[in-house]
Amino acid sequence: MTEQHQPHGFTARGVAGADSTSRSDGTVRDLPQATVTRLATYLRVLGVMADDGTLIVSSEELATAAGVGSAKLRKDLSFLGPNGVRGVGYDVTRLRARIESALGLDQGHRVVLVGAGHLGQALARYGGFGRRGFTMVGLFDRDPARIGTDVDGLEVRDVAELERASRELAATIGVVATPDGAAQEVCDRLVAAGVRCILSFASASLDVPPHVEIRRVDLAVEMQVLSFRSARNTEAEHNSEPAAVGLGGAAPRRATGSSSRGASAAQLSSAQLGSTKNGSVIAP
Repeated sequence: MTEQHQPHGFTARGVAGADSTSRSDGTVRDLPQATVTRLATYLRVLGVMADDGTLIVSSEELATAAGVGSAKLRKDLSFLGPNGVRGVGYDVTRLRARIESALGLDQGHRVVLVGAGHLGQALARYGGFGRRGFTMVGLFDRDPARIGTDVDGLEVRDVAELERASRELAATIGVVATPDGAAQEVCDRLVAAGVRCILSFASASLDVPPHVEIRRVDLAVEMQVLSFRSARNTEAEHNSEPAAVGLGGAAPRRATGSSSRGASAAQLSSAQLGSTKNGSVIAP
């Protein structure tokens, strides 16, 4: 489960799209939170397609791979201005660039991570961040046994240096991967250093000023959601099984209203992209 604090809404930068929600210069548009989440999903799908050599993709193909309806996808992409060509589709490279610009990824982000335990080290070693415009520039911890150790080419520094180092490193995003008891203090230090975007893995909600964006990832809740979906899918499969034909020769009954995707799209969505249902995105 991800939670977010968004005092001023989300905006698309550098996107030419003339409608009533654009500013007078036509460069910035407000984006609904759900649309922002799905744009990140579309970007991940497009990355996989580009790696496979796909040049053009239809809205139906992109929507299926992303796990959304084609109408919703077209509405989301309309926030970015004109993109596709009717009857042809979307240029994969061009659409990727437009979404990256809308999400502010074209400038890149410098990330500092506090908490070099098992979770923090796993995050620091994840190579997907760099490919998506996020550069890990600093690791911090308060455990003397971890301070000075090397994690994927970065030396773990004392958390006492966090404020000064965050300014020197020009950090734009702070990741809190500490125990719950230390999370608020770390968050306060990041805010004091001028970091305005924080991703927290603490189970408790953190207090931040209105100008700071914060998202909380609760892995336990995500697993609870998976448990619910697994139970529901199991029940649906059970209900869709043909009933045994009795002595009276009753015809087997099947559940109605179910649908399935094409094999290639399903493989792309689940095997390569991870779960993206209902806007909750966990990168593999």
